[in-house]
Amino acid sequence: MENTTRTRIHPMMAVAAASVALVSLVGAASIAGLLPNSNAKNAPVDTPIAATAPETAPVAAPAPAPEPRRVVEHKTVVHHVNAPQPQPQQQVAQAPAPAPAPAPAPQNSAVGIGIGAVVGGLLGNQVGSGNGRKLATIAGAVGGGYVGNEIAKKNQQQQQQPQQ
Repeated sequence: MENTTRTRIHPMMAVAAASVALVSLVGAASIAGLLPNSNAKNAPVDTPIAATAPETAPVAAPAPAPEPRRVVEHKTVVHHVNAPQPQPQQQVAQAPAPAPAPAPAPQNSAVGIGIGAVVGGLLGNQVGSGNGRKLATIAGAVGGGYVGNEIAKKNQQQQQQPQQ
């Protein structure tokens, strides 16, 4: 009888698989409208048709046919910027324009943290051996999570700025 050694899955691979599964479940819950802050709209539930009335009861007018579902149309919106017209030399005193509202602070991104941690952990695992490798893997995961979160925040800020 041959002795075979069992190979075990690396703990970082298990963490990566669990994080992908968690992100997938959260995304599915958001699409389904199960999360309180999601913008998903649940489709109205059709009510079942009532049983036919007995012949002695007055016959009600048939209900109008339900409106067919509309096809979603995507339209491209084009913003035209007109050149400012020359102002006359004499101007009436104008009130100063109100200052623009400050942009909301960017939020932490679970996706950015997760992806950064996985990538950082995988890169850290390539360094050293023994306990040094374990320490480098942990440090890589923590550092990667931080860097991934900062990148996600920067992208979020760029998306919130008005396009000029």
